[in-house]
Amino acid sequence: MVTFLLERTAPLSQDEAWRRLTTWSRHGEVVPLTRIRVRPPGPTAVGTVVVARSGIGPLSFDDPMEVTAWRPPADGEPGLCRLEKRGRVVRGWAELEVHPGPGGRARVVWQEELRIRLLPGAFDPVVGAVARSVFGRGLNALLRKP
Repeated sequence: MVTFLLERTAPLSQDEAWRRLTTWSRHGEVVPLTRIRVRPPGPTAVGTVVVARSGIGPLSFDDPMEVTAWRPPADGEPGLCRLEKRGRVVRGWAELEVHPGPGGRARVVWQEELRIRLLPGAFDPVVGAVARSVFGRGLNALLRKP
């Protein structure tokens, strides 16, 4: 099991940072070899399932994540989205938070726990390094791209 934390401050309002992070189709644009589907289509709410399909051809797998907490930022309060990973390959959870930051900027906190089925714990350091790198680059791209 790997747990990691990413923090960024962006020159965006809380609402704009939240929109950029939780428009799920955008994740497929910034994470290599990944496509995103959302069930049911429409606005995100508790119970929405976001499915990331990653890989190439027969080496692809689905990473379904159910939204279990959904609280957009409002009245200066932080926004929170919790996703529970319910796939056969990837398990764990992710939490995305958007806080008011200094000077009207948004402070983003992305925390995630990953468990990869059938992968021994001896690989956790490698999985952690790759996850921090991939998700860090993805987070940066989500916050930069309008």
